[in-house]
This record gives sequence, structure tokens and C-alpha cells, in this order.
Amino acid sequence: KSDKAKASTVRGLSVGLDKLLEKHPKLLKMQKKPYQTWVRQLGTLGGGNHFIEICLDENDDVWIMLHSGSRGVGNIIGQYFIRLAQKDMQKHIHNLPDKDLAYFTEGAEHFDDYVEAVHWAQDYAMDNRREMMRLIIDALKKKLPKFGVTKEAINCHHNYVSIENHFGEDVYITRKGAIRAGEGELGIIPGSMGAKSYIVRGKGNPQSFSSCSHGAGRRMSRGKAKRQFTEADMEAQTEGIECRKDKGVIDEIPGAYKDIDVVMANQSDLVDVEHTLRQIVCVKG
Repeated sequence: KSDKAKASTVRGLSVGLDKLLEKHPKLLKMQKKPYQTWVRQLGTLGGGNHFIEICLDENDDVWIMLHSGSRGVGNIIGQYFIRLAQKDMQKHIHNLPDKDLAYFTEGAEHFDDYVEAVHWAQDYAMDNRREMMRLIIDALKKKLPKFGVTKEAINCHHNYVSIENHFGEDVYITRKGAIRAGEGELGIIPGSMGAKSYIVRGKGNPQSFSSCSHGAGRRMSRGKAKRQFTEADMEAQTEGIECRKDKGVIDEIPGAYKDIDVVMANQSDLVDVEHTLRQIVCVKG
């Protein structure tokens, strides 16, 4: 049943991607790996700050929390359309202060295709997480005594584009380092790999365009973290948590991130805390 579900997901995603490639065949040339790599990556974690965690809440209920996105294919799509936007800007603004300020205006030649591509990448990211969650639960069932699984799953995009109505107008909202926190909506705000995480319910604050922080956020670069901290620091800061503690993940050390409690206190007008989670297992890609 699960294999059939994955096959159906792949077919659905393929239709959207093939439609995009018909209009933009040069997307294929930007891929360093074969076209079908995205199929094989469906249900995989990725590196950097992506993670899989087993957590306990204040009632000692078990939570499975994971963070992953559209993998490499989303980045390829982004880089491709950035280049198109830079070319498009040359037609309208010849003295653009910086090429990275390029953008598409609504109605421009590639505007609709870009929005379509972004939404495809977001769908892929959601399906990727869904497949990962299925695989994790299947793995746990093989090792643990029989347990029940709730029917409700909380999914949060971040670093994404959405068409929403705010202040009486339909607008494009880009949330970078943020998630949607509409009134009554459940969200996930993770800390670092050695800190608490939170399940929250949005307040729909109009001044934030119904948004809140997506996590603790870094307080130093990856390079600085690698220079400043050691494996001994990692062991000390993740004591009691089953996770990697080698030099390959030092850039993800808790000390490289902001204090999640301070972050939560600063957005009390955006969300209410429903559950406080503590990690017991953290898997990094």
C-alpha cells in the first residue's frame, strides 16, 4: 500500500515537473545529476540544519519531528529563475545597484512560470516530509512495542511563497525564516539540536501578516562555529541526547543558535505555546 502511495505521488509530481520542463528545457542542463535524481531523493533528509528528532512533551508523549525541504531540485529551480530575472531586469532597469536585487514584475514573461515552479517545489517538499515520516514510523514499529499514532500531523513550510489576503488585498507573501501562524493554526518552532522545541497555535496577528519565527535562528555563521567550538563542547551541550557529536556537525552546535526561550518570549503576541518538547534522539544528515 505504501509503495503504491509513493508511486502515485511520484506520478503527480512528474506531471507538474514535465510541464515546467516543456517551457524551460534549460533547467535540465543545470542539473549535475540525472533528471530522475529527484525521484530517488523523495523521502530523504538532506544536510545542514535538516534533522529527524524523537521528542517527549510535558506529558511524556512521544513526538516525531523532522525538517527537510525540496532537496536539490528546489535550489536548481531557484537559481534558474534568478538568472531569468536578472536578464529581465536589464530590459527595465539598467542601473540596478546589485544584480541580486533582480525580480519579476507581475505580468512579466516568466512571472507565472516562476510562481508555478515555486509551488511545485513546495509540493515536493511536503511530499518528501510525508514520505520520510512514513519511513520513520515503519522503522519504529519494527523496534518498539506496539504503539498508536495520532491522525493529526503538523506541517509547516518555511522559506516559501504564498498567495494570501491581507488588509483586504490578495498579495504574494514570502516567508523567509518564518512560518504561517494564522488564527488557530498549529505550527512547529524547533530550537537547536540540544534545546527545547515548541508546538504552537497561531494568533493570526495582522501586523506580522499572520507569521512567526520558524526556529531559534543562528547567532553565528557556520564557519565561526567551527572555529569557536570543539567536539568536547558538542558533547557537553548535547549531554543526554543521542546524536552525532563529531566535528562534522559542530556548525550545528546549540551554542551557534539563539536562545529559543528568548525567541519565544519575543513573539508571545504571535503564538501561544501548546506543547514544549525536549529531544532525546536527533539525527543529522
